[in-house]
Amino acid sequence: FWLYLLTLLLTTCLYCLKVEGLRGKYIVITGCDSGFGHALAKYLDQKGFRIIAACLSKEGSQELLANTSLSLQTVELDLTDPGSIDKAVEFVRAETEGLYGLVNNAGRSIPMPPTDWMQLDDFYKTLDVNLMGLIGITLKLLPLLKKNKGRIVNVSSVLGRLAFLGGGYCVSKWGVEAFSDTLRRDMHHFGVKVSIIEPGFFKTGVTNIGDIERDLQRLWNQLTPEAKDSYGKKYFLDYLRLQRLSMRRLCDPDVSKVTKCMEHALTAKYPRTRYGVGWDAKLLWLPLSYAPTFLSDLSHFFPLHHFISLKLNTFQ
Repeated sequence: FWLYLLTLLLTTCLYCLKVEGLRGKYIVITGCDSGFGHALAKYLDQKGFRIIAACLSKEGSQELLANTSLSLQTVELDLTDPGSIDKAVEFVRAETEGLYGLVNNAGRSIPMPPTDWMQLDDFYKTLDVNLMGLIGITLKLLPLLKKNKGRIVNVSSVLGRLAFLGGGYCVSKWGVEAFSDTLRRDMHHFGVKVSIIEPGFFKTGVTNIGDIERDLQRLWNQLTPEAKDSYGKKYFLDYLRLQRLSMRRLCDPDVSKVTKCMEHALTAKYPRTRYGVGWDAKLLWLPLSYAPTFLSDLSHFFPLHHFISLKLNTFQ
């Protein structure tokens, strides 16, 4: 008991230790138009970091510039376009010789239907942003990060530990997990630390139920009559209903839970390798990822859906 208590106290103390002298250090954050990236850019700007916020749209960039300090800068970035990545990297190199932090936050979720509703191009839509774009900009910025013995924070998902949805989302997040693990080991020699953020369901643009339903309807409409008959209209309506139920009941509106973990990964002397964030991640998804496969498979078909629909009122 005493050994366990001592270990717990030591771990807590180490968790609280911070790196000194980080004020004014440069951090690049991708996906700052909304959601986690938008909130993190504002939060770290208030903390005194020099933020370079990468946005896909001009509107997202303008909103950030209007509500942050003069030190925050924005740059347009489309992770599906190698030319856009190159321009963003040149902008970062022109601003700083040494980069302290890179937060790979940009991502998309749709399309995420049953697998055989998809074409190969539908997978690319997600993989090009969530995985290949993340790898592309990381490789370009690694020389600057190595100069400062910096930090890389990659946003994955609990669904990067438990594949529970069709489409490219889980595939891409499992790829982020693997890339981050190999990168962490490779960069250990240079003093660069790599952490993975594994959020549960949070209310952001990625979990917008309107966008999800419209995309599912689009894919359903594209199916052949034979494919539609094999599933049946009731399957499609039940699938829509489950998505709506999951997003409305599971999604946590408090994104600060995620941004605080991102901050810890950037500023802690001993950052964690992985940060599971959200009650659903800690109590549901992560335990299921360690459970025998037949349990997680069973939960996909009935018990989990029953749990969501009947039990989650206690969390409202």
